[in-house]
Amino acid sequence: MNGQNRADIKPGLKVAVILKKDQRTGVKTEGVVKDLLTNSSFHPHGIKVRLEDGQVGRVCDILG
Repeated sequence: MNGQNRADIKPGLKVAVILKKDQRTGVKTEGVVKDLLTNSSFHPHGIKVRLEDGQVGRVCDILG
């Protein structure tokens, strides 16, 4: 799963995100979803989430 569909992402799920500062390099950060920030059901660059540590990024991989 690639993190583009909001229905696939729930709080408590472990994901890999790309932070805003890492968009050019594509460096992935792993964490657990705290909040979903994208309201639309689909986003081509990934659903934006806030991780439990407070970082915000777009989901690129769902780890489970």
